[in-house]
Amino acid sequence: MSLFDAMEISSSGLSAQRTRMKVISSNIANVNTTRTPGGGPYRRKEVIFGALPQAKSFMEELRTQEKDQGAREVKVLGVVEDSRPPKMKYDPSHPDANEEGYVALPNVDIVEEMTNLMVSKRSYEANLAAINATKNLIAKSLEIGGRA
Repeated sequence: MSLFDAMEISSSGLSAQRTRMKVISSNIANVNTTRTPGGGPYRRKEVIFGALPQAKSFMEELRTQEKDQGAREVKVLGVVEDSRPPKMKYDPSHPDANEEGYVALPNVDIVEEMTNLMVSKRSYEANLAAINATKNLIAKSLEIGGRA
C-alpha cells in the first residue's frame, strides 16, 4: 500500500463520519418534532457503513493479491429509519394528542445521540491524524529524496 492509498482510505473515513454527524445532528434537531410531512412523529435515522475494497486495475489487483486483501475504503451504504416505536407521552392538551390523550414523540434518545456524536467525532479526529501523519511521511520522503 502506498502513502497515497493511506490518504484515500482516511479521506473516505472522514467523508463517512461527516455524513454520520449530519444525520445525528438532524436527529437531535428533531427530538420534539411530532408532525412530519409524511405523517406522525420524526423517526430517528441511522447511517449504514460498509468497508469496500479500493478500486484497482486488473494488473494492480494481481500484483497485490498475495500481500494485502483487506478492506480499503469506507462507504456510506445508506441512511435508514430506526424501527423502534415512537415514545408515547400523556398530554391531552397537545394538538397532536390521540383520542386517549397520548402524543407520539420521536424515538430519539438525546443521550444515545450525544454518545454517537462523540464516537463519530473521535473517529473523524483519528482519520484526520492519520492523514496528517501520512502528509508528514510524504514530506520527509521528499526531503530525503532531495538530499540524494
